[in-house]
Amino acid sequence: MSDGDLRPNSFWRERWEQNQISFHQAEVNPLLEQYWASLALDAESPVFVPLCGKSRDMHWLREQGHRVVGVELSPIACRDFFADAGMEPRLFDHGGFQVYEADGYRLLCGDLFALSAVDLEGVGAVFDRASLFAFPAERRRDYARAMGSLLPSGARTLLLTFEYESGTMTGPPFSVTEEEVIELYGGAFHVEQFAHAGGFPAEARFEARGLETIALAAYRLERR
Repeated sequence: MSDGDLRPNSFWRERWEQNQISFHQAEVNPLLEQYWASLALDAESPVFVPLCGKSRDMHWLREQGHRVVGVELSPIACRDFFADAGMEPRLFDHGGFQVYEADGYRLLCGDLFALSAVDLEGVGAVFDRASLFAFPAERRRDYARAMGSLLPSGARTLLLTFEYESGTMTGPPFSVTEEEVIELYGGAFHVEQFAHAGGFPAEARFEARGLETIALAAYRLERR
């Protein structure tokens, strides 16, 4: 997918259909474990996980007491998430989504950009591990605007980003700098960078695409 591609939905559906899901992490994200408490949330606050896939991060969030609302394009990912956990979800249609629901999890299968504020009513926080940098540049602007319109005042986000030297690799994942995060979110959110560390060796799958080192950053966003 090039940076100019504004319709990446088919790209991600095909990745799941072809089982090309090297982006799926088998373990809980360490930055989630390290920084989640810094959001200072009530355990009862529902959490939204955009482009959730079948992430194990959702299980960790549920273990902290949060109800989890996810949105995911692929029905394969939604089915696998519950099957891997040995759960039988209730399925029903809601607007343009097919909903999978069980034991404090509610996954909406469909296009994130079709969400309404009602779908996220009561959500107190967002965990964005890989959504922002999954989108090309123009779509990142659409995504940030969507988050600003969907989330209630006071909602907090733990945002993780991925940075690398321009021109070394064609995304996804795309490189997103601190300057871009502030540009995208600064109007509707208070933005604070928790951490930034660079010089990490790139994973083998990225080395094959020309990338040698990466930097990781974590941000706290709060809806104004």
